Amino acid sequence: MTGLPTPPPPKEELMSTPLLQATETLTPTAVANTAVIAVVITVVFITLLSVLIVIIIYLYKNKGSYITYEPPEGEASETLQMENDSVQGKKDEYFI
Repeated sequence: MTGLPTPPPPKEELMSTPLLQATETLTPTAVANTAVIAVVITVVFITLLSVLIVIIIYLYKNKGSYITYEPPEGEASETLQMENDSVQGKKDEYFI
């Protein structure tokens, strides 16, 4: 067994898990900057969400509001009778 090479001893870093390794601590200004960024992102998200809700409510309440110039259902037959009477008469042509 004297002829086999021995492996090098493991390093201290490889022995511990990533959770147990030392992490760098953030300075108070870095923590404050992170908090400000998180608040700004949250405010933008809430604003976009509220604008989307207002647009959906507006579109839902104004659905189908348009004006038609067609006569009501009951007057349709009278209109057709008047058109048929005018076709049967003699058409006059006027030259200016």
